[in-house]
Amino acid sequence: MAKGNWALVLGFAALVMLLPGQALAATPIPAPSGPAVAHALQTNPQISLLAMLSLLAVLPGVVLLMTSFTRIVVVLSLLRTALGLNQVPPNQVIIGLSLFLTLFTMAPTLSKVESAALTPYLAGRITATQAASKAETPMKQFLAAGTRQQDLAIFLAAQSGKSQVASLNKVPLTALVPAYTISQLTIAFEMGVLLFVPFVIIDFIVASVLMALGMMMVPPTLISLPLKLLLFVLMNGWGLVIQNLLTMH
Repeated sequence: MAKGNWALVLGFAALVMLLPGQALAATPIPAPSGPAVAHALQTNPQISLLAMLSLLAVLPGVVLLMTSFTRIVVVLSLLRTALGLNQVPPNQVIIGLSLFLTLFTMAPTLSKVESAALTPYLAGRITATQAASKAETPMKQFLAAGTRQQDLAIFLAAQSGKSQVASLNKVPLTALVPAYTISQLTIAFEMGVLLFVPFVIIDFIVASVLMALGMMMVPPTLISLPLKLLLFVLMNGWGLVIQNLLTMH
């Protein structure tokens, strides 16, 4: 997938998820073909501006709720807190790193959406309804892979009274998206607990030693912070954390 197409593919996937094929099929106005859309965007600046603003309005919610961004940014924030660092790395660095890691984890899914739905639609080989159906499948597969069954069962039971469905295609997005978000938050908190444990032990040991030596006027963080940073660097902490973030749904 070309580097400049990821935002277009993600926006296209977001639009078809918010407006599924059933809704497109129900409208009495025939959907325009892909070449007609592309020509209108190129020749009419008002339509291009409207499409860009619509894409920008949809993308933040999609990135937060339908990608791994939330899990990644929460884990990195908890890691910073566990180390005892308030503003290092700064928020801009954490958010920027989380965005690029999110694109890395979403690359296979976005490639499927582009090859199966966006490219054929812009070429005029399929209709908007078919493009929506083809784009919805890989997005649902990605969301389902990172969703715990117990979280999905809660929303399915609240919506339809049934805790299970026969196939993934029958799972409504109104249940799958919030279940995915809750599952990602749960995974992030689990990783945060594992990150906190060794650093809390170091804080406890340092505080106990200082108390035993009668150095109660020395702040424990003055001693424990360099030790935690040294332990984190020696263990290749950044590499281990990033590796787990990339491999864990």
